[in-house]
Amino acid sequence: MDPDRNPLSRFVNSLYSILDGPVTFFREKIVEPNHQHYPYYHQKFRRVPTIDECYTDDAVCKYEAQDQFRRDRGVDSEILSILRQRYEECNHEDYNTRDEERCEALHEYYQQAAGAWFCKYGDLGPMPDVVHAFMKQKHRMIWERRHGPVGTGMKIKDEFKVEDH
Repeated sequence: MDPDRNPLSRFVNSLYSILDGPVTFFREKIVEPNHQHYPYYHQKFRRVPTIDECYTDDAVCKYEAQDQFRRDRGVDSEILSILRQRYEECNHEDYNTRDEERCEALHEYYQQAAGAWFCKYGDLGPMPDVVHAFMKQKHRMIWERRHGPVGTGMKIKDEFKVEDH
């Protein structure tokens, strides 16, 4: 028996086409042709000059650099949050099996990412500024030039003395 000959199925099909017809038409004729041209979900920002490339009196450049700094900090914070969540989930799964070596690589990767995040954004306070972050980077580079990498200890003053022969 053909389902289209049944009056109930013909009624349901006609009701479906009445409700779905305009929606399908709008989707196929308007949304899909324009979807490739308009990014709906992820806005892509162009990279702007960083704060060290801005002139001292260029307020627009400083504003754009600050905005980009906020976006970059948000992205880096979310990446760190995802890594932390994966590590905690791995620990939760391993709690019952007592297999501690399984999450060791993930823990090391998280520690490296957390250290890099703290090097860039740590100790900047609740309202970080791009100028303060740049100065922190500059001071860290000066420290590393004078004393070696941070965390390795300071050089002994005798290393700086030049012996005359």
